[in-house]
Amino acid sequence: MPTFRIELFEGRSLEQKRAFVEAITRATCETLGVEANSVDIILADVKRENWATGGRLWTDSDA
Repeated sequence: MPTFRIELFEGRSLEQKRAFVEAITRATCETLGVEANSVDIILADVKRENWATGGRLWTDSDA
């Protein structure tokens, strides 16, 4: 039973999340030969103020 925990910046729409988990599930089933109902995906929305790269918060970034 593969389980994925994916952290991403908040702000994605419900439609985007649906498409994302469907694509991950499909790729997992094709690659690992498992049934879709055995694939768990946990999406964790993270505020940019709680994520840093290279010692710099994303809220302080130009990107």
